[in-house]
Amino acid sequence: ADVAYLRSVLPSTTEDAFFDYLATLDTSEVTVSAVPEGSVVFAKVPFLQVKGPLLVVQLLETTLLCLVSYASLVATNAARFRLLAGPDVKLMEIGLRRAQGPDGALSASKYSYIGGFDSTSNILAGKLYGIPVRGTIAHSFVMSFTSLEEVQPRELLPLAGGEPVDLLASAQSWLRQVCELLQTPPEKANRGELAAFVSYAITFPRDFQGLLDTYCVRRSGLPNFCAVALALHELGYRAIGVRLDSGDLARQSKEVRQALRACGAHFQVPWFESISIAVSNDISEQSLEEFSKEESEIDVIGVGTNLVTCPLQPSLGCVYKLVEVNGSPCLKLTEDEEKMTIPGTKTIYRLYDAAGHPFMDLMALEEEPSPRAGQEVTIRVLGRLGETSKVVPATVEPLHRTYFRDGQVCEPLPSLPEVRTHAQTSLSLLSPAHRRLHDPQ
Repeated sequence: ADVAYLRSVLPSTTEDAFFDYLATLDTSEVTVSAVPEGSVVFAKVPFLQVKGPLLVVQLLETTLLCLVSYASLVATNAARFRLLAGPDVKLMEIGLRRAQGPDGALSASKYSYIGGFDSTSNILAGKLYGIPVRGTIAHSFVMSFTSLEEVQPRELLPLAGGEPVDLLASAQSWLRQVCELLQTPPEKANRGELAAFVSYAITFPRDFQGLLDTYCVRRSGLPNFCAVALALHELGYRAIGVRLDSGDLARQSKEVRQALRACGAHFQVPWFESISIAVSNDISEQSLEEFSKEESEIDVIGVGTNLVTCPLQPSLGCVYKLVEVNGSPCLKLTEDEEKMTIPGTKTIYRLYDAAGHPFMDLMALEEEPSPRAGQEVTIRVLGRLGETSKVVPATVEPLHRTYFRDGQVCEPLPSLPEVRTHAQTSLSLLSPAHRRLHDPQ
């Protein structure tokens, strides 16, 4: 059927022998070598090498670039967010609604996880890839309640067992005490919001969380949340977190933490001050830099649009170039020096310094002798090929492995968690000069 379709769209002068050849096409003569998935690779270094019959490898070009480019772009973007957030903050990918279609969303979830995100809100990605799934309470849920009469049922069993307790009545009692402590008027606390929080708490008493900014964080969301959390505490349960979705997130996080600490100390609930604070709302790299600079109290960050659409660089310029045919090197000459190719089949070596940091990915022809640790190597830097310099690597690592040969996968493929771990290890080995996001070497 595929060959028949090609006959219908190609010029009528195309020879029948071409279609006969396509009908017998297979990939048994193709060999693919690559850097291991999740590896950090320096710019302009070939990370995929394809050998085989010319027609076959040309047919693979667009597909391979499609599979590799967006994956590398999103993983790199995610890694930048992880470097900015630091190791302790949890990062949650929430980009499904803004991604380029469902396929783009699944790819974004998968490769954000490799790049260092901890979880995704995309449940299908969780099912298909085993990525941890996380989410928070929605504004629409909070807004769907307008009065306390809508709370049904109202009772909750204590964690240790016993008689059910009217959680709504308990929360209302706590609300008066919380408002007095926080010096906010009780009448300003939205009753529909309180009803939503109580209903959520009754349904998920071990996983209660609050979205604080549907009406007003200080006068409504925060006191309502604290009241319900304290009512749950009386029954043996612990609230797990709050989310902020608008305004000055760093400043609000500090205000919320201060209020949680005050409640914990005043009502003698020590764990209250460690309740997790999550934020969302068009989070960007600049947002994370500001959070760090302002010493925010944020524990979890949800990133969507600026993660999955990569607005700082919407595409990655991966290219697929012919460098050798039948043993003869090929060179593309062009007026644009950036687009000139380096001829010949290459091997890639990663050179490490004495501190264990990779400082160079060295391209050499396959027939050239490999560099050795402790021995001086004469090199030319891309863009300055007229100059030579000398380096002495402390360690040398061949980067490419052969993954596909004779129609078979010949190297065990790692699991997604293994790829993620490898990526994070690769990033951690980079020197600070390479790893910094502004003016890196």
